[in-house]
Amino acid sequence: MELVVEAVGAAGDGIARHAGGQVFLPQTLPGERVRARTGGKRAEVEAWLEESPERVAPPCRHFPACGGCVLQHWDLAAYAEWKRGRLVEALARAGYPDAPVAPLVMTPPASRQRADLGLERLPDGSVQIGFHQRGTTALVPMQECHVLLPALVALVAPLAEALRGLEGLRRLGSAVINMLTSGPDILLRTDAPLTMPDRRMLAAFATRHGIPRIAWAGKGAGAEVAAQLAPVRHLLSGAEVVPAPGAFLQASAPGEAAIVAAMLEALPRKLPPRASLADLYAGLGTLSLPLSSRGRVTAFESVPEAVSALSTAAGKAGARVKAVRRDLDRQPLLGPELKEFAAVVLDPPYAGAADQVALLARARVPNLVYVSCNPVALARDAQALRAAGYRVTAATPIDQFLWSPHLEAVVGFGMA
Repeated sequence: MELVVEAVGAAGDGIARHAGGQVFLPQTLPGERVRARTGGKRAEVEAWLEESPERVAPPCRHFPACGGCVLQHWDLAAYAEWKRGRLVEALARAGYPDAPVAPLVMTPPASRQRADLGLERLPDGSVQIGFHQRGTTALVPMQECHVLLPALVALVAPLAEALRGLEGLRRLGSAVINMLTSGPDILLRTDAPLTMPDRRMLAAFATRHGIPRIAWAGKGAGAEVAAQLAPVRHLLSGAEVVPAPGAFLQASAPGEAAIVAAMLEALPRKLPPRASLADLYAGLGTLSLPLSSRGRVTAFESVPEAVSALSTAAGKAGARVKAVRRDLDRQPLLGPELKEFAAVVLDPPYAGAADQVALLARARVPNLVYVSCNPVALARDAQALRAAGYRVTAATPIDQFLWSPHLEAVVGFGMA
């Protein structure tokens, strides 16, 4: 059947209407007319009958098979306006149709500092490394990547060759690679224990490629160091942090800088000199450390390794940050605890922070900065703040994940 694409949906697919419902068409753009074979809500395009003038040639040979990117075929200006529109729409759904949404801050290609890659041993004994195909567990062997730092891409082929002899990888595994200030930091997860020859091989690989640390973890087990040649360190706003293997980092250094700048800009210009501030879901202190320039920060985080790393880093840097271990999903901060804070920054996980936001709203904390990685959760949580009388003071969309449908946003809220 012939379909006309009306818009691009939240997952990056084109949307057309058929038989009174919506049909989703991968790799299509608004205004395009296609012939497609439908199979429920998703359809397979058989031919493009009319292409959009916004269609461009994808830069990567792996597109569209690789699930890392779904929108490389869209002109960047139109793509950027669509991403900004996702934040506009989320805030409108929450009751803020006139929110002051800034232009999209777009991170450049070849800047992502964190990769979570799949490993698969093939029947001939070789190992392939790559991102998964969209919607499947099949891997696309990586030969190039236009979002990762070139230094990380350059490690893929030699790592695949080295892992060919790894006895601890029988069938499937993963590799998390963080580009720290001290160099690449690798966490391998495999489906069998490492042997002593495995550990010697990994140490030799680390030596050849200047990798300070390679860690390993089995299924459901904590990470252990398999080979360490030098100390690891990472700078966050000038403070030296020692992350645990596989620790969460912001996706790119430019994206991290944009989030920090937007957070500080969203805070009131005039806070008391010794204001008490809170950072919820603090992680390693990406926001806590720069926030300490505006007051005394209490940073709440559930992961013990992150709490320890932040506490040590803040002490060495002389930052006004107190790190506290607390699982806010199980034990959110209550009204009496929140009353002491002049402002609260929260960077919750993908599901948002419905329970904690409800308590923040009830406590009427005067200033909030919400860092979101999910517009749907943001809309839900912001609706609770709207009902409590908060207004949006600033909103900045940030494209940390270029050519993907994912959107980061930093939104400031103040009492109306």
